[in-house]
Amino acid sequence: MTTAYRLDPQSLRPGWREILEARHHDPFNVLGRHDGSIVLHLPHAEAVRVEGTLSVPRLEGTDLFVAPLEDVNLPPHYRVQWTDEFGQQHEDYDPYSFAPQLSDYDLHLFGEGKHWHAYRFLGAWPHEVDGIHGVLFATWAPNAERVSVVGVHNRWDGRTHPMRSRGGGGVWELFIPGLHVGAMYKFEIRDRRGHIQAKSDPYGRRFEMRPGTAALVEPRSGYVWEDQSWLEARANHDWQHSPMSVYEVHLGSWQRDDNGAFLSYRELAGRLVAYVLEMGFTHIELLPITEHPLDASWGYQSTGYFAATSRYGQPDDLRYLVDHCHRNGIGVLVDWVPAHFPKDAWGLARFDGSALYEHEDPRRGEHRDWGTLIFNYGRNEVKNFLLASAVYWVEEFHIDGLRVDAVASMLYLDYSREQGDWTPNQYGGRENLEAIDFLRELNGVIQGGYKGTLMIAEESTAWPQVTRPAWVGGLGFSMKWNMGWMNDTLSYFEKDPVFRHYHHDQLTFGLMYAFSENFMVPLSHDEVVHGKGSMLGKMPGDEWQRFANLRLLYTYMFTYPGKKLLFMGDELAQGEEWNEAGSIRWDLLQYDYHRGMQTLVRDLNHLYRENPALHRNEFGYEGFSWIDCHDASQSVLSYRRIADGRELVVLLNFTPVPRENYRVGMPKAGTYREVLNSDSSFYGGSNLGNGDNLNTDSLEWMGLPCSLALTLPPLGALVLQLVE
Repeated sequence: MTTAYRLDPQSLRPGWREILEARHHDPFNVLGRHDGSIVLHLPHAEAVRVEGTLSVPRLEGTDLFVAPLEDVNLPPHYRVQWTDEFGQQHEDYDPYSFAPQLSDYDLHLFGEGKHWHAYRFLGAWPHEVDGIHGVLFATWAPNAERVSVVGVHNRWDGRTHPMRSRGGGGVWELFIPGLHVGAMYKFEIRDRRGHIQAKSDPYGRRFEMRPGTAALVEPRSGYVWEDQSWLEARANHDWQHSPMSVYEVHLGSWQRDDNGAFLSYRELAGRLVAYVLEMGFTHIELLPITEHPLDASWGYQSTGYFAATSRYGQPDDLRYLVDHCHRNGIGVLVDWVPAHFPKDAWGLARFDGSALYEHEDPRRGEHRDWGTLIFNYGRNEVKNFLLASAVYWVEEFHIDGLRVDAVASMLYLDYSREQGDWTPNQYGGRENLEAIDFLRELNGVIQGGYKGTLMIAEESTAWPQVTRPAWVGGLGFSMKWNMGWMNDTLSYFEKDPVFRHYHHDQLTFGLMYAFSENFMVPLSHDEVVHGKGSMLGKMPGDEWQRFANLRLLYTYMFTYPGKKLLFMGDELAQGEEWNEAGSIRWDLLQYDYHRGMQTLVRDLNHLYRENPALHRNEFGYEGFSWIDCHDASQSVLSYRRIADGRELVVLLNFTPVPRENYRVGMPKAGTYREVLNSDSSFYGGSNLGNGDNLNTDSLEWMGLPCSLALTLPPLGALVLQLVE
């Protein structure tokens, strides 16, 4: 709210009126010591003294306190004592006695969009000047008329701590002595139309628990990391030829305590790591842990790009979780969302009264479907904001990689838009050239500066060379989610097996492009929300068939080329969609079918990790060969996975009909054994199979030198290995 002031025009010097009306762009030109006087603006003061001896009277009709300094020898930084209207005493150094604190070099780099550590001077940091402790605040708001720090310390009154403008770059700063770690604050911004709004700090590193939106002054972390050996190994890790199985986790609903409340980062560390180790996953991927106001957004509508959400504890608690993962050999990926941000009035939207972080034109600056705003990737400071955020998570929290959300929406100017609701680029095309340049720079900065880190794109179109280097025209990502595989596979599995033979190409088409990118095959949270049903719920048939179908799907996934990702709860075969408001259904493990599904996923992870044939050549044709992709009439697939001269043979029967004496060509003569049968009774199946000591016949088949006559279990998968 704008405050009315009592003014005596005849008493006011230049600039005083602007101070009283809380619209001066550089209060240091007025407040402090000037022209032999001291000027203080203390709206809640009744009586004021400086250094305990100098009485500073109120300028009648105003909240200015002015005194001449003749024969008064004040130190460079002087203490102000004042009594408020309630008789309470206050004392601290005058903030307007301090010189600028931000370096011109930092401001220059930021303006160029090249300050990867901008979070180290923007936001709020404990700071010391000439032995005096306080907090240094800084923010970017080039179109503001006035910016103030507000908080509990000044009754959220924007008149009391207006900031200094640092010239044409649009950065504002203020050192407030006496403030401490934990102080709650926002930036109050008066735009050039006179509108006033309190805004959350874009660079805030910790926020109060939602629904509150104020930032908290966070200290420089003193966390002592114990993962040096992990980081050194990561830098030299040949991830392309190593197993990578990711367990996707929403921290707020993986498990909860006995009262239904969130577990803390530290509580999750012990429980989650133990479970991931038992299940055989190599990595966890956390749904966005950046601060966000709405639980139901799952973090994808972020408002704190440098803040670990306060739902589960403090930033150092998250560091402990990551550290604990690393010390136990588990990598940590996080979802990161540079594609859009929410419209909340207290957030980034029209931050300084103008379209600052977003485009002014809604045809470029707004996602109609999502009700969110799009970053202006062509603006240096906005690009710097996002690049610094990515660096922050990788450097400050030792994150091993970022999964970049909604990349397709960034690449195309006409993404999910009607004709006439988008504007072409300078060449008349639909490609977002600024976003493309940003993504290339992002991948270069992270992978170039932090060796061994992974950048993973959620990109759902046929955009070429997403995972190829920028110098050959690619975007430079490490990997890309194989959304084509996911969509085709789930579409196929949802069909009644009676009709699957008409859709056999949905399984085989993916191999036409499987090695055009470095793919990860995902069954993510997106597939079990918004009315899509659970993974089990997608499967047709009676209860036995639904579980058999799901076991078949998971076996197909773990033997298919590409790194793996499975969302939490899918390994339990939950019957209902995921709900972020509660824990996943651990109680289902009392039932054989669900416990069997969990056991299968664990065994698939170990099979995948322990057999180079399944992971050594996931991104190249040399690791895969069809045995038979044409048996649509019986809905059977067979293929080989190959590495270092050793192979696994995979057979998949997508019907509930057992196939007796099914002859399949084998690459080498000898004795084979079943290393996995998804129909095993251990997994809840009917236990139909072939056992060990399967000796090949000399009969050539399917272009291979020998063959086996096998029993294929109903809705089952077999993985065979030659006994050396």
